[in-house]
Amino acid sequence: MPPARLLDGLTAAQAEARVPGAPHSIAEIVAHLVFWHSWFLERCNGVAAPLPAPASAGWPAATGADWDNLREQFLAGIESMAAMASDAAVRWRRVDPAIEFPPLSDYSVGDAVTHVAVHNAHHLGQVVLLRQMMSAWPPPEGRAFSH
Repeated sequence: MPPARLLDGLTAAQAEARVPGAPHSIAEIVAHLVFWHSWFLERCNGVAAPLPAPASAGWPAATGADWDNLREQFLAGIESMAAMASDAAVRWRRVDPAIEFPPLSDYSVGDAVTHVAVHNAHHLGQVVLLRQMMSAWPPPEGRAFSH
């Protein structure tokens, strides 16, 4: 399911709602994804953006008031990553300067795009689960998948 569809129909109030036992709201998860899209895009474009320390710095605060903007930033980040991945000359280029974390230090732009896609998939699964727990699933146009 396309990421935009996973977020369809969510109100700002739903995006900022806290589900008991869950550490983050949907808005906070999407803000986290936007943070990492931006960071990887900068690195892929030659900006020496330092890794955030501590890791919690990659979880910016977000509220329902930010929801429409966050959603648009997230979708724009996906489009930017897809554009880089579709260009073979860019996809095979090494991230320069190299990422200062040994498991990522030899990344190509394509590796970075794949990393972000897997990270998105992980957290978008959390979004679906939170929506299910809030009775806000499936998206407005009906069943997500037919089995």
